[in-house]
Amino acid sequence: MPRVAGKEDSDKSSNLDVVIAGSTAGVITRFIIAPLDVVKIRLQLQHHARDAATPPTYRGMFHTMTSIMRDEGITGLWKGNIPAELLYLTYGAAQFYTYRTTHVALGGFGLPRSAQDFVAGGAAGACATFVTYPFDLLRTRFAAQGSGDQRIYTSLVHAVRTIYTNEGIPGFFQGVTAGVGQVIPYMGLFFATYEPTRAFLTRHNEAGALSLSGYESAVAGGLASTVAKTGVFPLDLIRKRLQVQGPTRNKYLQKDIEVYQGMRVIVQREGIRGLYRGLGVSLVKAAPNSAITMWCYEVVLRALKSARGDSQR
Repeated sequence: MPRVAGKEDSDKSSNLDVVIAGSTAGVITRFIIAPLDVVKIRLQLQHHARDAATPPTYRGMFHTMTSIMRDEGITGLWKGNIPAELLYLTYGAAQFYTYRTTHVALGGFGLPRSAQDFVAGGAAGACATFVTYPFDLLRTRFAAQGSGDQRIYTSLVHAVRTIYTNEGIPGFFQGVTAGVGQVIPYMGLFFATYEPTRAFLTRHNEAGALSLSGYESAVAGGLASTVAKTGVFPLDLIRKRLQVQGPTRNKYLQKDIEVYQGMRVIVQREGIRGLYRGLGVSLVKAAPNSAITMWCYEVVLRALKSARGDSQR
């Protein structure tokens, strides 16, 4: 998130501006990248031993996408979109607000800018992940279930009621430790890469930082997400497998979801490659996801600043 820590920006942008811009960016981004998210989840949940005689159900991004459309219709690519939109709405607000306030607070400690970016990014990711985790779990379970009579949850309300009845409050936080453990280094790496990249691009943009194109934010966001996602992907895979544990584990489309037994068991049975199932589609998703998010955030924040400035004149 560009320049949110600077004194000039903290004077110009209110916390409400940051929350609105972050939420708007999250909602728009989620709808656009939803199909890639569903494909990624299906691939991550798939267990396939190295010596298996039969091929896996899903074989790569395009095969998974065409299989879903053939078996479940085009709407299958947007499964879990309601909890996912709620996730992105609240996640974007919590993430950008926490990043901004943490960065401002760290400014008084004399830390190097890169250290501030990493710590503030990690804090923002941890806070946003914990606050929105039940939505993330619901999104994963909806994306993993079948259609029609194969549905486990018929609606968002039914899912919440069923999970609460059968698993209690802890059921909404299956895998939260892995989620927070993954997002701290991810968001730290993301902002530590994003900030200097955007600053470099801005310096070389003749239109300056206020260019309406906003390409600096999009390019920097795409690069930063690629670097960060590759670094922490095994933890993301573990989080997804943990989220579908519990009494409904054998009722999803993929019947080979095992009882989770740890990273070492995944490596023993599936090899190192098993820790990176879905990485390709994840990177295809991550770059435009972050590019759109950061671009939308910048555009909305600028618009809010402009509107407030006009109203004050």
